Amino acid sequence: MSAYSSFAVVGGGAIGLPIVNALVARNVSVVLLSRPGGSAKIVPSGVQVAKVEYTDAAAVAAVFKAHNVDVVLSTITTMAAAAQKSLVEAARLAAVKLFVPSEYGMPTEGHTEGILGDKSRIAADLKAAGIPSTRFYVGMFTDDVPWLVGHSEHGKITVVGKGEVPVSFTAVADITGFVAHVLTTLPRSELENRVFRLEGDRASMNDLGVLFNSPVEHVDRITGEAGDLKTLLLAIINTGAGSTGWDEATKAKGSGIEAAGSANALWPGHQWKTIKDVHGL
Repeated sequence: MSAYSSFAVVGGGAIGLPIVNALVARNVSVVLLSRPGGSAKIVPSGVQVAKVEYTDAAAVAAVFKAHNVDVVLSTITTMAAAAQKSLVEAARLAAVKLFVPSEYGMPTEGHTEGILGDKSRIAADLKAAGIPSTRFYVGMFTDDVPWLVGHSEHGKITVVGKGEVPVSFTAVADITGFVAHVLTTLPRSELENRVFRLEGDRASMNDLGVLFNSPVEHVDRITGEAGDLKTLLLAIINTGAGSTGWDEATKAKGSGIEAAGSANALWPGHQWKTIKDVHGL
């Protein structure tokens, strides 16, 4: 049984609110931190919403202390990952027992540049502060595939690069359910300073053409709304880093507990959703 009973989720977006719901279903105490002026959040009964500026470490720490928070889960967006530094300081001030940084994507260990480098540095900051951490690598959100490759806009699979390397895909419902499951069932010793590598499905970007019965178009960059972000993500994927078993140091796939999907076994009996399942293909 987990040693943790009180959780704080920072950010109520696409991954934050589902995590709140999944934790509540496990009958634990949850407080949601949201920025002042942000949109109203619809949360389950019993969940308090604390409006606080994330960059104000003292104010955030006061919320953690007021709710006797054991575990902090940051879910702020990928492009703002570096802003977690103040959350780390708040966790230190409040003597939080475990910090789950906003990973929920490709493996970040060994990266020094860009958004993956920002995430890797947060893990280093947690270690320097003496705060145990738990990191979840999930690859790409299965739910976001049509958005990422432009299928929802023009019915084609638009790929940067050759699109031949395998990519891990995990559904949001599987991610959030797994996070809540392990944080409320595993003992402290199996959570502290651990990395969990999930994988609901595995396919290359070219394989998506077959799955969606759509043509695949190879381009140098994505244009339009969020084009720069999509281009960046697809370029990283093209290196092989889209697999949750990727080892940036060796530029190769890991094995054993470092293999893609190795953590799936910690949720026995669960049926992981495939790309076909999520999109009704």
